[in-house]
Amino acid sequence: MKNSLLDQNYWNNRYHSGQTAWDVGAISTPLKDYIDQWKDKNSSILIPGCGNAYEAEYLLQQGYGNVTLVDIAPAAVETVSTKLKDFLGKQLHIICGDFFELQDKFDLIIEQTLFCALGPALRKAYANKMFDLLKDDGKLVGVLFNRHFEGGPPFGGSKAEYEQLFTTSFAIIKMEDCRNSIAPRADSELFFILKKKR
Repeated sequence: MKNSLLDQNYWNNRYHSGQTAWDVGAISTPLKDYIDQWKDKNSSILIPGCGNAYEAEYLLQQGYGNVTLVDIAPAAVETVSTKLKDFLGKQLHIICGDFFELQDKFDLIIEQTLFCALGPALRKAYANKMFDLLKDDGKLVGVLFNRHFEGGPPFGGSKAEYEQLFTTSFAIIKMEDCRNSIAPRADSELFFILKKKR
């Protein structure tokens, strides 16, 4: 399949056919715990590859007022737009499009399964784009698979690979084994906090 990792039809068909094994049906526990200690409700927050946007729903329920979502699949965007319609155009902005084409700046970017959906050849471009999208001292926070998979997506990796990828442009505040992963992902995730270098 030609360039399926960034192909709108590929991902849209996955949603329509229910092939969404990455969707755990709720906010990721490590991200919930992080959000619970993030105090600035006015922060500009981006969730790229938002899927069903459980993280965004939780942020909005907690009173955050500047959340942006982007997903390449119209089916995902339509579902989220319906589910979170009361926030649209106010606290919430949703974009149907390619993450790599975004043009804005954010205080916080939440990574939840976008990275593992991209082929390894795109990882440097991902790191560069995250750097560009963050404000000075902005943070990229999320979970990454600490294991490898046959084929893909998802595409996994290791702590050493991720450190090498991000260390040029980011200060690695934390990158450690998740102690609060959901059961199906136990012992296979890293939680990380990266801060944009000036």
